Amino acid sequence: MIELTQDIIEWIELNAKADTSALRLRHAGDRQKNEAILQIECRRKAASKLSDTLKCRNFIFPTALSAEQCTSDILAEFHSTLVKGHKVLDMTCGLCIDAFHIASKGIKVTATDINPEIAEAAVINAKALGLTTVDALCADCTQWLARHDCVFDTIFIDPARRGEGGKRIFALSDCEPDVIALLPLLKQRCRRLIVKASPMLDISSVRHSFGNHSPHIYILGTPTECKELVAVIDFDSEKVCANEITAVTLSHNTQNSFSFTPDEEASYDARYMNAAPGMILYEPYPAAMKSGAFNTMCHRFDTGKLHSNTHFYVSNSIQPGFPGSAMKIIEVMPFGKAACRLVKDKYPVINVTARNFILSSADLAKRLKIKEGGILRLFAVNTVAGPEIIIAAPCNGL
Repeated sequence: MIELTQDIIEWIELNAKADTSALRLRHAGDRQKNEAILQIECRRKAASKLSDTLKCRNFIFPTALSAEQCTSDILAEFHSTLVKGHKVLDMTCGLCIDAFHIASKGIKVTATDINPEIAEAAVINAKALGLTTVDALCADCTQWLARHDCVFDTIFIDPARRGEGGKRIFALSDCEPDVIALLPLLKQRCRRLIVKASPMLDISSVRHSFGNHSPHIYILGTPTECKELVAVIDFDSEKVCANEITAVTLSHNTQNSFSFTPDEEASYDARYMNAAPGMILYEPYPAAMKSGAFNTMCHRFDTGKLHSNTHFYVSNSIQPGFPGSAMKIIEVMPFGKAACRLVKDKYPVINVTARNFILSSADLAKRLKIKEGGILRLFAVNTVAGPEIIIAAPCNGL
């Protein structure tokens, strides 16, 4: 693995925006330079995910794959808030971003990875980041845990979700390690278990995968994407978990959290409202959509859905804390030829979104003959009144 001397760091920074293919041709046969080029490429791939971590000039990537698959700083920081106690095991540490964020709180972290290059990089990076409470080991995590008779306050597992040939797998029991099969051992070795899982998994199936242990399910995402599911189980708690589900939407400046239980959702009936100018239109964040709390959102925030299969909500006034983006409705019109002509003439530049509608967003934009852009939004949706076009503008300061 490359040693990041001061000269190499400066060369990497000097060529941060260079054409790496051209650099490889120019430095063919120069092992050190080619390893430095790998660092340039990895930093580019991970720049948006690791904006905080990569402030460390000495941070090193052991492989290209580690840059692609690493946890983002913003998600790792949230994971660290779920940790209980002062002694943690990260069984599948990878690039160790989760372990580093946990250790930054002064918590002792043992981090294991079966890949010797990755484990070596974890040791180097912990030192570069000034983290003295990380003990990174090259080991098979399940064998290591079975051999060592130690108890952790929290065990964190991010099981590999790729099978043979790189094929994606989603069921927890198909991942490596198999968390479900390990539950008896894990229960002996920790007070709290945190398991990261694919956002493609069915929430109900995750809850039932753990048998009598009812996890608190966190659905983590950004304003535009659902990123992962996280199951948290407290083995030493006498309190019966009510299968709480929390949808969390994270950005660099804000966090929106929305919690409910399946029983609460089942207790509510759907509520519907017609859209009208002056009302507030809400588009739930992806994590909230994944949660399935469609009726709860109506009653918790005094809103109404536009249609049973259209997951947009409206209210007469701003509802603080709603788990979604809010827009003020400017105009509502029935979809038809007259509406198409009006939109083309009045809103030649507008962003088009079609949901539960007869046309896709792209097909509708083409039919309207408009240019996408600007701050205004056009929503084509089925409502209780029929197919409609809704024109809305972002609400500021919500």
